Amino acid sequence: MSSRDQAPSEITPEILLRAYACGIFPMSESADDPGLFWVEPEERGVIPLDGFRIASRLARTVRSDAFTVTVNTAFKRVIAECAAPKPGRDDTWINQRIRDLYTALHGMGHAHSVEVWDGETLVGGLYGVSLGRAFFGESMFHHARDASKVALVHLVARLIAGGFKLLDTQYVTEHLRTFGAAEVPRRRYRVMLDKALNGIADFEKLPVDFPLKGTTMLDIIANRDKSPA
Repeated sequence: MSSRDQAPSEITPEILLRAYACGIFPMSESADDPGLFWVEPEERGVIPLDGFRIASRLARTVRSDAFTVTVNTAFKRVIAECAAPKPGRDDTWINQRIRDLYTALHGMGHAHSVEVWDGETLVGGLYGVSLGRAFFGESMFHHARDASKVALVHLVARLIAGGFKLLDTQYVTEHLRTFGAAEVPRRRYRVMLDKALNGIADFEKLPVDFPLKGTTMLDIIANRDKSPA
């Protein structure tokens, strides 16, 4: 369950960042509904960066570099794909106000996208918000098998390298559980969030101007215990 409060009609990117710092985030009822409401789940989804799990088959896919992975090169396209209807899901919680707000955060350096390409075709990706040493995953999509999973692996390696301490997934799905995602009570989450906000991380610690190899990202995850505190 989650607590829900109607959000004011005027939300700025600065208000949105303050909301994240308080442990709440916005959603809409549907893509066509202009309204927003604040959400604070009683049980929060978190992927522990020191407990991130990668299935051997997925590791082979990442290592093969069958896809090219970029960062912050197609933010608007990624959020548009996340908002698009899909088979079995005719609607989405990402409306135009959300798209505009997060695009503004992207311009401020607080929202990031990971894009997965098959040649010149965008086949998967994800986006989220960075604040302090916390990263709040918002949504992901895929049009090719494993594309969103590859994006998540690259994201986690980047967060580890950049000194992040919290990867918030909002909710836990069976898909995310395979990576080690778990639910934590609201009170415990707030303690984790406060610790993560007390510090600075660098999403661009790894290069963003050219694609990185899958082996590089897997090595970062495998050696995470040796990463700086």
